[in-house]
Parts: sequence; structure tokens; C-alpha cells
Amino acid sequence: MGDREFVALGTASQVPTRHRNHNGYFLRWDGEGILFDPGEGTQRQLIHAGISAPRITRICVTHFHGDHCLGLAGIVQRLSLDRVPHPVHVHYPASGQRYFDRLRRASIFKDVATIVPHPIREPGVIAQGPDWTLSAEALDHTVPCFGFRLEEAPKRNFEPAKLAALGLKGPIVGELRRTGRVALEDGRQITLAEVSSERPGQVFAFVMDTRRCDGAVRLAQGADLLVCESTYLQSEATEAWERGHMTAADAAQVAQAAGVTRLVLTHFSQRHPDEAAFVAEAQPIHGDVVAVVDGMRVPVPPRRAVA
Repeated sequence: MGDREFVALGTASQVPTRHRNHNGYFLRWDGEGILFDPGEGTQRQLIHAGISAPRITRICVTHFHGDHCLGLAGIVQRLSLDRVPHPVHVHYPASGQRYFDRLRRASIFKDVATIVPHPIREPGVIAQGPDWTLSAEALDHTVPCFGFRLEEAPKRNFEPAKLAALGLKGPIVGELRRTGRVALEDGRQITLAEVSSERPGQVFAFVMDTRRCDGAVRLAQGADLLVCESTYLQSEATEAWERGHMTAADAAQVAQAAGVTRLVLTHFSQRHPDEAAFVAEAQPIHGDVVAVVDGMRVPVPPRRAVA
């Protein structure tokens, strides 16, 4: 797999089908491996995808409807069985603590893995790494539900022409990157901003089980890759709203409003066996759209150029 890649382990909503497993999604992001919404059968889907338990560093659960969490018990036990050496952090709505506790120790097993629970009580930053931030935002479902956003910190790229014009090369360039400022022989102070440009970091957003809402747009704002539920088609818009879900058109409108690069549709109702219908509905609204099937891999698109 590439350094940053999304893997659809399961793409069904509520009821699995012959061709769609319950929810389960994996994001490879450099050294992080984030498992989202592990439904029933996720452990087996990971095997099919060639993803071992030690690759998992975090688990994010949007809410505690069964199709999004019933695989958590098996995953937790697999982490112990494989003696995963690093802590695995689990993020989930605090309102579902009793369900997490039941899944955490659902049966007898030798519990040796380090599982670190992080109940989410309010929107905001929930984890940070050396150059990324993971945040959560409340969504509009029939039960408490959070979506997730992984955002890389912006970086600065040197502009060779500007360095050359000032005669900057060798160790002084490294010093400039480290300290943000250097002094030339004539006494002038040169700042990093004068000879470089900012490159925005990549952004991944995960929006599951929600009506179209402001929270979904905030999560998706400027995302390079948005994974979004599209349980229904627009012909079922009333049912979608009543049940706290989106249509493919809704998902595309979120992507369009948020300036998303690539939209990934998933969480399809069993009544729609052909994913092409979801693409046909979404694509006129947002051009870059993929309706995933189980096992599909989608690379995170390259960073956008600064306008």
C-alpha cells in the first residue's frame, strides 16, 4: 500500500449482503493505522485486505449502532492475541460508554494489549501527533454521533530562485529551516517566509450516519479525501431524513460546499445492489466521486497547489 491510503473493508448499512460486509474502514497515514467503525466481520475483512493487527494504532467509532461497532470485541481480542506491542487508542462518544465497556470485555480472553479509551464529550481536537491533528465534530443522526477529521500540519517549501538570489546555500539553508531566521554577512536578517512558500497539509474526513448538516461540512472543509455515507438515493430523501441519513446527492452537496477534492461514497442500503446508481446521482454535483466496494483501496489525493 501507499503511504496514505484508504481501504474499504465493509460498505453495507445496517444489514450485510452477499457482497457487502458490515462497516469497516482502514486509513494508512504514514505511521498511523486508523480503523473506523468496525462492524461484524471486520477481523476477517482485515485478513482479506492483508492488514495485520499490529498495523492498527487507533480505532474511531462514530456511534454505537451495531453495524458500526459490533466488530470491536473481536478486534480488541485480536490485538491481545497478536500481542500488539504499542498502545491502541480508541475514540468514541462518551454517551456510549456502557456499550464500549461491554464490547471491550465481551468474552473470556487473555487481555494483554494496551487499549487506551478516549471518550468524546464535545467537538474539538481529540489527538495530536508530531505533524497531524485528529479532531471530532458532532453530526445529526438519531443517536449521538461524531465524525472525524485528520489534518496534516502545513509545511514550507524553499523557493530555489529566491535562495539563489540571496546567495543562500549549504548549511545556512538548514539553519534557516531550523530557526526561521538567519543573518547575512552584510547584517541583513532573512526570514524563512521570505524564501519559501507554505504548502497546506493533506486532510482526510470521515462522515458517517448523519443527515446533511453544518458539522459534516466543517469536517470536510478543504479535505483531499472525504469518506461519506450515502445510504439512500434522492428518490428516498424523506426516508433518509427521517432515519438520520444522507442520499448520494446530499453527500455530493456536502463535498461541493466544503471544497473537497475526492468524495468516497459508502454505507449503502441493501435495496441498492448496484453502486453505479450512487455515482450517477452524485457526479453531476461533485465530479470526483468513487462508490467503493468491499476491498477497494483509494489513495489520498496529492496536496493541492497554493492558489
